[in-house]
Amino acid sequence: MKHLTIVGAGWAGLAAAVSAVEQGWQVELYEAAAIPGGRARSLGAQPNRQTDAQAELMPLDNGQHILIGAYSDTLALMRKVGVNPEAALERLPLDLRFADGSGLSLPNLPAPLNVLVGITRASGWTLHDKALLLKACAQWQWAGFTCEDHFTVADLCAQSRLPARVMQTLIEPLCLSALNTPISRASAAVFLRVLHDALLSGAGSSDLLLPRLDLSELLPAPALRWLKARGAKLHVGHRVTTETLAKLYADGADTSEQRHLVLACPSWEAARLTAEINPTWARGAAGLKHEAIATVYLHCADPGFKGLVRPMVALQSEGETADKAKQMVTDGGAMNAGPAQFIFDRSALMHQPGLLACVVSASVGTRETLAAQVLQQVQQQLGLSRLSVVQTVVEKRATLACTPKLQRPSAFIAPQLWACGDYVAGPYPSTLEGAVRSGQEVVTQLGQMPHGERLR
Repeated sequence: MKHLTIVGAGWAGLAAAVSAVEQGWQVELYEAAAIPGGRARSLGAQPNRQTDAQAELMPLDNGQHILIGAYSDTLALMRKVGVNPEAALERLPLDLRFADGSGLSLPNLPAPLNVLVGITRASGWTLHDKALLLKACAQWQWAGFTCEDHFTVADLCAQSRLPARVMQTLIEPLCLSALNTPISRASAAVFLRVLHDALLSGAGSSDLLLPRLDLSELLPAPALRWLKARGAKLHVGHRVTTETLAKLYADGADTSEQRHLVLACPSWEAARLTAEINPTWARGAAGLKHEAIATVYLHCADPGFKGLVRPMVALQSEGETADKAKQMVTDGGAMNAGPAQFIFDRSALMHQPGLLACVVSASVGTRETLAAQVLQQVQQQLGLSRLSVVQTVVEKRATLACTPKLQRPSAFIAPQLWACGDYVAGPYPSTLEGAVRSGQEVVTQLGQMPHGERLR
């Protein structure tokens, strides 16, 4: 009998568990948190910190996530465990426009025609801006969406001579949403790889997929139900200690059966658990740098507020080229920039009246400061007045800092001990798709090992 013990029920661990059950493994899954799902899970009903009764007890998530049409493995996994992506996700053509309609929106046309038409029609850019962006896109495609390994996204833009206005209103928010790393530090090679997959992976690959269910029901809860129905042993709210892991590892080494352990927990937890088993691997995992993501939930009680113009709207943000771009604005230069890059209408998506979710990628500062800044930003840019802060959620180590030449630890830790997660070596940044693929890949590797073989 093949036994697989998985530590962590985030999206990577759940993907590994489902794949293993399908391939005939007996699976035992441990999760320390009371609510599985890792960095994409529901927080349940949260009381409003203010006095606005209408916003009380609205179910919130631990972050407002965006999926895209190119997330093929994630969408397939959702279908496998009984979730219909067509009903669970709002599908929209890529739209990064601001409230006034300026910015980029791609029409529903085959690639790369959609990009060409979208750039040509973009509002708020000069003909010179558009010509330079189209030239850069052609150069990137000609180079096979590759570049020098040491390039940052800022280096790539400088080489392509992109104007500050395009960088501030397109490249920066796109980079932050995909890599959660500022352009001055973000890997251009990974950024181009994401662009390639999003734009050239087939019809709908660049579409935005916005959750219409809370994040737990989008995958974690259905996956756990699917696993339980197929005999997997689930231990939720059970923290695995170094002593427990050592015993599990020893039990696996002393049996003739095929037993493996997969650590699907965060990199710092995996480092802690493996410090004595493989100190070199543990130091590599512990040394990874991370970026924070903040989600500020606001409630609007303006009597005339009927929702945003679109389910997702870009906000003028304090990017690294904001000062340069301000000099190019013709309306007096008053952009009222703030920390958030996007705002989501939870009323349109999840029938939560008046609830707005504002995302601050690569966030810095305290919850209180971020909440105050975002509140002012939304008031000024959207003209809303009766706003209150419902909740501010900060994931301090939400994703890897996706920097050039980043050395990520391998999936193999020691004989019969493996790791998976969005931090493990792979082609993608810290995304849900990267996590799912990592979980599936580690089970594929285990399935290719002859019975009894122990890698060293």
